[in-house]
This record gives sequence, C-alpha cells and structure tokens, in this order.
Amino acid sequence: MERLIFHVDVNSAFLSWEAAKRVKMGLPDLRDIPSCIGGDPSKRTGIVVAKSIPAKKYGIQTGEPMAMAFRKCPNLVAVPSDFELYDKCSRAFKKICGSYAPVMESFSIDEVFLDMTGTSYIYPDPVATAHELKDKIRTELGFTVNIGISTNKLLAKMASDFEKPDKVHTLFPEEIPVKMWPLPVRELLFLGRSSEKRLQDAGIRTIGDLAHEKKAKIQALLGEKAGQQLYQYARGLDDSPVKAKPDEAKGFSLETTFNDDLVSLEQALPILLEQCDILAARMRRKKKKCTCISVTFRTLDFRNKSHQTKLPNATDITEEIYRNAQNLFQESWMRQPLRLLGVSLTGLTDDSFEQLSFFEDTHKKERQQKLDAALDSIRLKYGNDKVTRASIMNSTTRIGRKAKAQMENEREQ
Repeated sequence: MERLIFHVDVNSAFLSWEAAKRVKMGLPDLRDIPSCIGGDPSKRTGIVVAKSIPAKKYGIQTGEPMAMAFRKCPNLVAVPSDFELYDKCSRAFKKICGSYAPVMESFSIDEVFLDMTGTSYIYPDPVATAHELKDKIRTELGFTVNIGISTNKLLAKMASDFEKPDKVHTLFPEEIPVKMWPLPVRELLFLGRSSEKRLQDAGIRTIGDLAHEKKAKIQALLGEKAGQQLYQYARGLDDSPVKAKPDEAKGFSLETTFNDDLVSLEQALPILLEQCDILAARMRRKKKKCTCISVTFRTLDFRNKSHQTKLPNATDITEEIYRNAQNLFQESWMRQPLRLLGVSLTGLTDDSFEQLSFFEDTHKKERQQKLDAALDSIRLKYGNDKVTRASIMNSTTRIGRKAKAQMENEREQ
C-alpha cells in the first residue's frame, strides 16, 4: 500500500498565535500590518523572532536586531514573546490534527506529520480532507496553516513550504520534475549554506541539477554520508516513518535568545545556572545521568561557538553540572556581547549506574542529591515558579517564562 503523509505547518506561528489572541480582544490583527515578535518594544532592543508579511515587504528579516527593523519601518508594531501562549496554542493545534490521523508525529512546536495511510475509506479525497483540516484550525483557533501532501515526509514538508499562507499543496513523485526540480538547490530540505556554496561552485544550482548529477560527485563535494542523503532527497526518496513517540532522547538541551545583549558574567551566569537547573531536573525525571556537558553561545555576528567536556563520572546533580558548564563558559567566552546562550547534556546513562570515586566528598554529594530531590518534588506538586534558587532571583525573567512552558509540556508527556 502506498503511503499518504500530511505535513501541517502553522504560518508564522509565534506571530499568528499572538495575532489570534489580540483579535479576540478587539485589537488590530498583527498579520495585516507591519509587525514582529521579539525584543522589548519600549527599548527597541533584542532581535526579530517572527515577522508579518507586510513587515517582510520592508526588508525586515528574522534574526536581525530590533533597532535595525525599526529603522526600516518606523511604524513597526513589536510585541514581546509569550511562551505560555505558544505552548497553549500548540497543544490546541496538535489536538485537532491528531483527531484526523491514526499516527501523528510532533516535529516541532508548530509542525506535525500525519500518517494518513489506510484512511481512504474515511477520507477518500486527500486534498479535500486537507482543506477541511486547514479550515477547521482557522475557524476554531483563529490562525492559518499550510498542509503539504505526498507519499513520504520529505516531499510532504517540501510541499507545505510552497506558496503561503493558508494553502494546501501536493508534491507526489510524478510531480517532482515540475514542482521541485526547478527550485534553487538551497530550497532542498536540510541543505545548509556551506553545502549550497560548494554545489553552486560546481555548477549545481537547482534541485534538478543535483538529482541528475552522479552520486559519487555529490559525495566528493559534501562528504559520503551527507552527499548520499541529499542526493536521495533531490530525487524525492525518503523512507523515514511517522513516529507517534520520539526516539529516546540522546540528550537534553536548552538555548535562550536574549532581548538585550549580555555583556557581563553577572548577567550570564545566573541564566546558565537556571538552564542547568531545568535540564538536570528533566534528566532526573527521565531517570538518566549525563557524562558530557557542552555550552553554546552566539555573538553579534550570529556565529555559534560550542565547547564541551567529558565527565569522569556520570551525574544528574545540578550543582556539578553547573560547575562544569560555568568553567566551560568562562574559559571560552572572550566577553563579546551575546545574543544566545545554551547548555546540552549528552552521553546519557541510566541513573541506577554510578561509578564511585575515592576522591569524592560523598556527604556533600548526598546533600546535593537531597536538595535536588526536594526542589523537584516541590516543583512537580506546586509548579515550576514556586521555588527558585537565590542566585537566579535577580537575573532576567525571560528564560523563566520559556522554561515554564517547556517544563509544563515535559510534565504531561
């Protein structure tokens, strides 16, 4: 039986969700005016997280400084991020999508894959069904989606990225030569800028050029594994399943983009501690420990820099994780203004496994474990905002809102 896959993608999710909320309040629709999400509107600081189509016409780009966006469009309406709202809207969106398909995979906060294979008796016309789903979301929730339809996840996602907003598109295998191959090679899913440049330097400018080139040449340009994958994708080949449940996490990570540039350790370290606190709690709830910690930060040139360390013993203790993350950060950060800071915990093991060391202070470790357990218990029962480490109290609260939404989502999974 040939597969039938839908990819459902919210149009400019963060802005659409804020717009839908404001329309219910009788305020102007952000989607109809030059507007954006991000930063502190009163100070005109931070970066653009999402933008409206009218704002795009002024040349405003996602990721650029708010000050630059206001220079391009002085009348720009800017709204700060609201992660609790995004989580609520995401849940409502996914609930409707899940009612249409036997298997749904959450791809991100605003995207899902639906495996519609075998539903022809219920939904004989896939395109009509997609329109029904799209219109139901718009009517009941107040925002629009694009839906791509094909026989695999790759092509369905490529299709949903065609003309926006509020559209249904198909990209079946027989449509690839007309609909996909003429597109610039950069439009191919998972093809990054450096790969694009290498391909263009070799005269490969469209997806069709890539599909018709010799595989060995693509692998020589991009590497054996990446070359193989992108060559397959250019030909529309993808056999990855739609998974109702994600594979077991290979790690835990959290990144935060800031409203204002971070320029001092006094600003950065409390945020780093809160990130470690959140991740360690999530890891303990999954009964895991980590053996590798990495810290990532982004400077004003939008370049990410990562540094990691391997631990001699696996741990799930917040204080140990933070101490290592702090050392990594202080050793690698050269005091450039920061726009993003993140922590990742990988190399996971089961929490039942523990290698003891003669050099460890076992009494101190037991106290830290009891403290972490107490904090976890309080947060689980009363909410994540009911108890906060003292050193975090005076830091920015922005990550707190985002973390709360993430933790609420984690609690119900």
